[in-house]
Amino acid sequence: MPWEERTVIQMRKEFVERVLAQEKGKSALCREYGISRPTGDKWLARYLRGNALENQSSAPHNKPGKTPPETESLIVDYRREHPAIGAVKIRKILEDKGHTQLPSARTVNNILKRNGMITREASLAARPIQRFEKSIPNEMWQGDYKGHFAMKNGQRCHPLNIIDDCTRFNLCCKAQKGETFHEIKPVMIGIFREYGLPFSFLCDNGNPWGTAQSTGFTRFEVWLMELGILTLHGRVGHPQTQGKEESFNRSMTKELLKHTTITDFSDAQRQFDTYRAFYNNERPHHSLNLEVPSKKYTRSPRLYSEKISQWEYPPECQIRRVKETGHFNWEGQGYFLSEAFSGKEIAVRESRVEGCISLFFRQFRIARIDVEKRAYVFRRAYLIEGDPRLKDKL
Repeated sequence: MPWEERTVIQMRKEFVERVLAQEKGKSALCREYGISRPTGDKWLARYLRGNALENQSSAPHNKPGKTPPETESLIVDYRREHPAIGAVKIRKILEDKGHTQLPSARTVNNILKRNGMITREASLAARPIQRFEKSIPNEMWQGDYKGHFAMKNGQRCHPLNIIDDCTRFNLCCKAQKGETFHEIKPVMIGIFREYGLPFSFLCDNGNPWGTAQSTGFTRFEVWLMELGILTLHGRVGHPQTQGKEESFNRSMTKELLKHTTITDFSDAQRQFDTYRAFYNNERPHHSLNLEVPSKKYTRSPRLYSEKISQWEYPPECQIRRVKETGHFNWEGQGYFLSEAFSGKEIAVRESRVEGCISLFFRQFRIARIDVEKRAYVFRRAYLIEGDPRLKDKL
C-alpha cells in the first residue's frame, strides 16, 4: 500500500473504514497497511470515541516538574554574579536567602549547562577530595600569603589569609605590601584581640613563617611561643599539608581575583572584605554539610595578653641569656641557637639521654645537644606536654 501517495490521516481513516466495513479481517488489513495489531486497535478506538486521528503528544499538558522561567533566571543571574560557584552551593545560597520551590541541585546544574555556564573541563575538575580537619575551632589555624599580584597602579599586593582548620572560617583576608615579620605582627595582634589565640598555627617554610637556614627558628615562631602557640611547618615541597589554606586561595582566585580589576590597596582591602563576608556568611561549604563557616566558628577561650608574662622554670634548670649573635654558653663552650632568640632567656638542663642537654623556652623544648660531640641532635620547638606530633618521644 503506497502510503506516500496520500496523507497519513487519510490512510488511517481509510484503514478504520475498511475494518468497520469488514472488508477483510483486522490482522490482514494491519499487514496490508504495514502497521502492528495494537496500532490498528488504537486508531479504531480513537475513531469510535470521536477523537481525531492526528498524532498526539505523549507529554503531559501540565509539567509540574518544569522550572518556572523566573526561577531559572534567578539561578542564571546568580551564576553570572558568582561564576565560580557550583550548582549545589547556588541552590543552598538561594534557599538561605528565602527562595522557595527551588529545583534540585541536579536540575540547577542542567540549567547552568543549558545556558553555557559549565564547561567540560570544569565538570572534570569538580571531583570530591578527602580532607582531614581538627575536631574543635581554634585547635589549629592555617596561614599563608597567596601569591602576590600587580594592581592597576603598578604596585604589588600580597594577600594574607588565615583559616580556622576545623570550621574553614576566614579570620583574616588582608591586603599587604610585603611578607615580613614587621608587617605581619600588627595584623596578627589584631586577629588575636578579636578571636583569641589558637592552640597551634600551621604554615609553610617561607618568609616570614619559616627559614631555609639550619636553625629552623624565626622571629615569628619565637613570638608565637611567647604567646603559648605551637608553630607547625608543612613539609617542604608538599603544599597539600596546608590544604585548606590552599583551597581558600584557589577559591579567592576563581571567585574574586580572576574576574576583578583592583586599582590600589584601598580598593583591594575593600574587595577582600566583601569577599571575606561572602565566604564566611553566605557561601556554603561541602565539608560543613553545606553550612557556612560563621555558623560553625566560635571565638577562642584563650585570650590575648598585651604583655608577655615572665616564665618560671623548674629549679633543676639553669638559665642562659641568648646573645645578639644567637649564641649562648654552656660549660665554657659556645653554641649557636638562633638570632630569633636574641636577648631572651632559655633554660638548660641535663637530658634523660646520656651525654646530652635539653634546651627549653617557656613551655617548649627547643633543642637537644650532644655535649661530647658538641653538636645538635635536633633544633625544633615541641610542647613539653600535649604535643600532637611526638608524644613520649622526647
